[in-house]
Amino acid sequence: MRLSQILFVTLRDDPADAEIPSHKLLLRAGYIRRIGSGIYAYLPFMWRVLQKVSQIVREEMNATGAQETLLPQLQPADLWRESGRWDTYTKAEGIMFSLIDRREQQLGLGPTHEEVITIIARDLIRSYRQLPQTLYQIQTKFRDEIRPRFGLMRGREFIMKDAYSFNADEASLKKTYQDMHQAYSNILRRCGLAFRAVDADSGAIGGSGSTEFMVLAEAGEDEVLYTEDGQYAANVEKAVSLPSAAETSPFTTYEKRDTPGTETIETVTKFLQCSPTQIVKNVLYQTVYDNNITVLVLVSIRGDQEVNEVKLQNELTKLAPEYSAKTIIALNVPNAETQQTWTAKSLPLGYIAPDLADNYISGSKQVHSQFVRLVDQTAVELKNFVTGANETGFHVVGANWGEQFKLPALVVDIRKARPGDRAIHHPEQTLKSARGIEVGHIFQLGTKYSQAMAANYTNEQGEEKPLLMGCYGVGVSRLAQAAVEQSYDKDGIIWPVAIAPYHAIVTIPNINDAQQVQIAQKLYTELNQAGIETLLDDRDERAGVKFKDADLIGIPYRIVTGRAIANGKVEVVERATRQSQEIAIDDVIITLKEKMKAEV
Repeated sequence: MRLSQILFVTLRDDPADAEIPSHKLLLRAGYIRRIGSGIYAYLPFMWRVLQKVSQIVREEMNATGAQETLLPQLQPADLWRESGRWDTYTKAEGIMFSLIDRREQQLGLGPTHEEVITIIARDLIRSYRQLPQTLYQIQTKFRDEIRPRFGLMRGREFIMKDAYSFNADEASLKKTYQDMHQAYSNILRRCGLAFRAVDADSGAIGGSGSTEFMVLAEAGEDEVLYTEDGQYAANVEKAVSLPSAAETSPFTTYEKRDTPGTETIETVTKFLQCSPTQIVKNVLYQTVYDNNITVLVLVSIRGDQEVNEVKLQNELTKLAPEYSAKTIIALNVPNAETQQTWTAKSLPLGYIAPDLADNYISGSKQVHSQFVRLVDQTAVELKNFVTGANETGFHVVGANWGEQFKLPALVVDIRKARPGDRAIHHPEQTLKSARGIEVGHIFQLGTKYSQAMAANYTNEQGEEKPLLMGCYGVGVSRLAQAAVEQSYDKDGIIWPVAIAPYHAIVTIPNINDAQQVQIAQKLYTELNQAGIETLLDDRDERAGVKFKDADLIGIPYRIVTGRAIANGKVEVVERATRQSQEIAIDDVIITLKEKMKAEV
């Protein structure tokens, strides 16, 4: 394409509403245009990038034997009620756009398609002879993000590849899962990205095991914890580790101490001159289940540790059947206003003990009248510890489980792993931290959806069994922006060759120089004929403007028909390294092919 004929407008300054480098650069370079909050138009250059990413995804998916399809974006609410996820997605996470049609039927715009694909399998898969099956689509998805930000990273409308597998047994499911793991690794390598596959939490999708694929970048929203031996990597939400050893308590006898103004761990350790590892802190949470029952949760954890609320939510979700519920729609530390809706008397905040009495709760039909008590493993082994006295301004010291306090029955791992912790697989290895952008996520779903929606098959023995499922997602538009976040400099984008909108740009410094124009047009035609996708910057602009634009949009190779043509040569500049060399005009095609082959 000739740049003079493309809808191409660059911006000199960063847009005011852009927060991270990739968002700023995609807007400035004319790749995307904001239409509304979290809603973007993909302009010609961006669409070429997305088509290339999609094609790589398609080729790798097809190589696994997966079959491409296209599923409806508009989904009946009844399907989601059948799986038990309607309230989770419209109330708890609140990310599904829901609407009512003219027949008064509730519908949702699909943020994901487990329900739709499960009823297709329910209707069409009857026998083990039809298994395994994997179906995928590349489709626009919708999420009603409460605070859309970062451009395509967290938009309300985005392009995603999602795949779903159906298997007869665990071995078959694990085989498909590993095939997808390899396919995703291939996709990211082919796109020219540095990435890390990490253990992850399954979240609202559910299932027994999942892996996230993180593009490494400083602006990543996710924290990844890993070991340098390459044997462990996990999202911080999922990560496990060995905490540092607790110090020996200086207190040998149990007593109550006057500790005014010590509502925090920092202030009480300073007042009592003890280590935070010798303290049992007690954190109060409020959870609301999907039947609107509120349950108060008291978490006891070692004073130097933080509660991982994702792990906590997973533990509380396991308890949902005890309250005739299926899932959680809210989990938080209740503020003073919220506490007034269920407290029978004022709580001794900052001084709570593990045995805080249930009579602080004013019972009602909507509020469970007893605390659920959980203790993190870090607090279980403590001896002669410090904790609250259930009285404002007082703590107790020298306390022990089984003596002054009953150990809660629910012992769990809900601490947040952090950099510097020892690795479980090799305690001499310590966890390191990196930032990552999640661009892919694969799940072993098991029978979560097939059981709920009665998607069964008949096995070899003639028995009816629920289908085992897996799901596998890649954010196509998210991946494209992640590539920019990983590779840019002060002058603009640096695209990997495999997904760049064009491989090369021929720049004419002086449009009034007939020889420059002639050679540029010849190269432009021959490069494209040779399969090297090439732009021709034939605009009537100053050379400096053209060079700046070429750097900004990030085309991998710039070919300049400048003064060197007097010697039968052109200047070839490599965007990533800024290396420049003069090459004979007749050697340009073979030189670029060799460079591109080395990079792809």
